[in-house]
Amino acid sequence: MICSQLCFLTGLVLAVHAGPISQPAATDQAVAESYLKTFYNLTIDEAPGTFRRASTEMIEKVRQMQKFFRLKVTGKLDQETIEMMKKPRCGVPDVAAYSTFGESLKWRTNKLTYRIEKYTPDLSVAEVDDSIHRALQVWAEVTPLRFTRVNNSGADIIIRFASGYHGDPYPFDGPSNTLAHAFAPGPGIGGDAHFDEDETFTFRSSKGFVLFLVAAHEFGHSLGLSHSNVPGALMYPTYSFKDVDRFSLSLDDIQGIQSLYGLNTVRTRDVPDPEPLSNPDACDAKLILDAVTTFGGETMFFKDKYVWRSSQSTRPEQHLIQSLLPNLPNNVDAAYESPVQNKVFVFKGKRVWALSGYNFVRGYPTSLSILGLPSSVRKITAAVHDQRTGKTLLFTDSYYYSFDERRRSMEAGYPRRVEDGFPGMAGVVTAAHYFSGNIYLYSGTNVFEFSSRRLYRVLQNNQLLPCVNKNYNLK
Repeated sequence: MICSQLCFLTGLVLAVHAGPISQPAATDQAVAESYLKTFYNLTIDEAPGTFRRASTEMIEKVRQMQKFFRLKVTGKLDQETIEMMKKPRCGVPDVAAYSTFGESLKWRTNKLTYRIEKYTPDLSVAEVDDSIHRALQVWAEVTPLRFTRVNNSGADIIIRFASGYHGDPYPFDGPSNTLAHAFAPGPGIGGDAHFDEDETFTFRSSKGFVLFLVAAHEFGHSLGLSHSNVPGALMYPTYSFKDVDRFSLSLDDIQGIQSLYGLNTVRTRDVPDPEPLSNPDACDAKLILDAVTTFGGETMFFKDKYVWRSSQSTRPEQHLIQSLLPNLPNNVDAAYESPVQNKVFVFKGKRVWALSGYNFVRGYPTSLSILGLPSSVRKITAAVHDQRTGKTLLFTDSYYYSFDERRRSMEAGYPRRVEDGFPGMAGVVTAAHYFSGNIYLYSGTNVFEFSSRRLYRVLQNNQLLPCVNKNYNLK
């Protein structure tokens, strides 16, 4: 995730959409062509309407893009790939058209200066000063870097708000598109960070863009980091609102910046060392999972404060929940993905969280009562959405409820005993997920595979969560 200066000079902009673009919608074909040319160095020129021609270069560029975003690598412009291409994102290419420098770009001193050259009327001067200071401290807390504010033009990092053409080759484009851009360490414009004045910046509110979050991301670029492909990381290309009071760098961000500048041996405040991701062990036959859910093209396996991401095209990766999804609690009870609502719901106790992609949905967490469950239900032990019926099954110990996703209401005649709805199921359901037309109910280390509510076989859960020493794919 370390970037060369050339990477930034080809267009380092953080493109974030607060709402629909007012221009006429482009075709998927045109979107894909533009996307691959901008971010993956697609060099061929094709006449309008001929983009679907399966040239070798196009297929390879689509495959590169799919691999970066952990999609199913097909080389085809399927719906999932087109949807990812349409998401708001940063303007820096994922694949550069040139070689990067042999040595990573970084500042040659740990003592850096910054100057706020021009302010925004969206916030008070004190709020801007505070936001910028805290954004720089995010990086100072985990490195030897120290930042001093100065009032002269010779500062290492010059910060200003501007609109349209503003003195560099990358003009801003009005509201709701480009949010900010910054440049890698170096002389002249190197390290500088510019923020689009046509956007609405806020101090803490989600109704706009929180300046602290945007600035912390941009200063990562100012220090020599490019984008991370780890969702939830500060350096992930797209903006997402986070609770400022609970914000912390992900392990990926910390490892990236420390690879350039080393560890902070004199802490500015008590910052815990990154925890090793060695336990729990996916190869442990006695492992009992907390929750399992599909998540886009992946499957997520939750245990304590950890989560594994697994897909058919990539090896499983273990993360701290707080690094990958910092607004989720540890030790979750249940989770499921609703294709009807295009959201993932996560449960703990009497509260439920909702995510759209890796972004948290406004208004959550909220009470279980939003689902129409009786007040006597104090927790959900497992949840699974049956794509064939459009119903979500919510388990609580030996019983389960059925929630109609389209009507957003509980079905009559519930709760029912699990053994009545799933003959052959033994034990309390502790996790569940849906895959390829089948429902998998977990109880301890056993997984009961049901096809059309008929028990097909009983597996061990480490057959579904691939051991890191195996190349296992669920068929």
